[in-house]
Amino acid sequence: MHKFKLASVVVGMSLASSAFAATEVEWWHAMGGANGEKVNEIAKSFNDSQDAYSVKPVYKGSYTETMTSAIAAFRAKQQPAIVQVFEVGTASMMAAKGAIYPVHQLMRESGQPFDESTYLSAVTGYYTSSEGKMLSMPFNSSTPVLYYNKDLFKKAGITQAPKTWQEVETTAKKLQQSGVSCGFTTAWQSWVHLENLSSRHNVPFASLDNGFGGLKTELTFNGPLQVAHVKKMGEWQKNGVFSYSGRTNDGAAKFYSQECAMFTESSAGYAGIKRNAKFDFGVTELPYWEGKVKQPSNTIIGGASLWVLQGHSKEEYRGVASFLSYLSRASVQADWHQFSGYLPITKAAYSLTKGQGFYAANPGTETGVTQMTTGTPTANTKGLRLGNFVQIRGVIDEELESVWSGDVDAQTALNTAVKRGNALLRKFERAND
Repeated sequence: MHKFKLASVVVGMSLASSAFAATEVEWWHAMGGANGEKVNEIAKSFNDSQDAYSVKPVYKGSYTETMTSAIAAFRAKQQPAIVQVFEVGTASMMAAKGAIYPVHQLMRESGQPFDESTYLSAVTGYYTSSEGKMLSMPFNSSTPVLYYNKDLFKKAGITQAPKTWQEVETTAKKLQQSGVSCGFTTAWQSWVHLENLSSRHNVPFASLDNGFGGLKTELTFNGPLQVAHVKKMGEWQKNGVFSYSGRTNDGAAKFYSQECAMFTESSAGYAGIKRNAKFDFGVTELPYWEGKVKQPSNTIIGGASLWVLQGHSKEEYRGVASFLSYLSRASVQADWHQFSGYLPITKAAYSLTKGQGFYAANPGTETGVTQMTTGTPTANTKGLRLGNFVQIRGVIDEELESVWSGDVDAQTALNTAVKRGNALLRKFERAND
């Protein structure tokens, strides 16, 4: 009798345990520091909101390290359900036949409400198919803007932030006359000064709609506009209007120290600047060349999106879909946007943030959103979809550095970058055709 009772208790406990065991969903990401802590907070909030699923965020290092780890794990059949991949990895993810579970398909097959029109088109366009279907879920999207030191501007008698590159030059010279070492520096030079320069002026960076039209695309960023801009920056490097700081966001140090009074950087750099700058600063849109375009177009995004990988159970995918729906909630998106400086991905999150008075209380934080939603995206401003893009950016960095050092002229450098970049595109095409 006692044995029967004990067995009943054990069976009952086992059934209760299995009934309440949440299905685990693993999410690999590249968010370190404060943003990584926020990612953990978002996952915990989702887990606490229901008891069917448990999202487990795992930090895997840099964007490149995270993507490389996911590819290796997939080959070993140990892949996570969700992986965060930076925007330059989009073409590689799309080419991974049988590896991805398109988000639009996942949401439909999981029975989750999903209306693609509620997302900001300038953000989602980067991650959609040729039919306009979302392949991955935008998570942390940013766009380049111009930060400026209001204190140094005031000291130099400058009352307005520059809107054009011509004004950047004249403003920088006034600043230098007042004792400032350099006019401006930059982060992510390829992204800001070639990729977004091209989008801002509605000129192609590559053929076939910047790569959206297929694998046979060729680079075209050695055109008159891009050459003229790089040539001018080479001149500015010599006279101190511009000061090169490195390939990533190393320029932040020169801006924080007030060595440089202006800084072209990601809109997501706002939080870091607010935390580190010991001066009053402003944010304005990325400049454009007056006379080259009547009305500047939208810039394109950086950052990353969340890709769903094949090889998991239906129950796990229901958990993934539920989590992606949660991530898209206006309250969750508005909180992430306001905390990190990344763009909101939905119209509702943007409206909520505005209604909460965040933009009024934090001047400049709306700049990236306004700039991204300028006009209707065109084939030249929707984004870039290029294979081996990480390596292509490395080539561009090398060639731009040869201009900044005065070793070659702008036309030669960009011609060489295009030639070397096209060789990488052909390599990608052969591997994925």
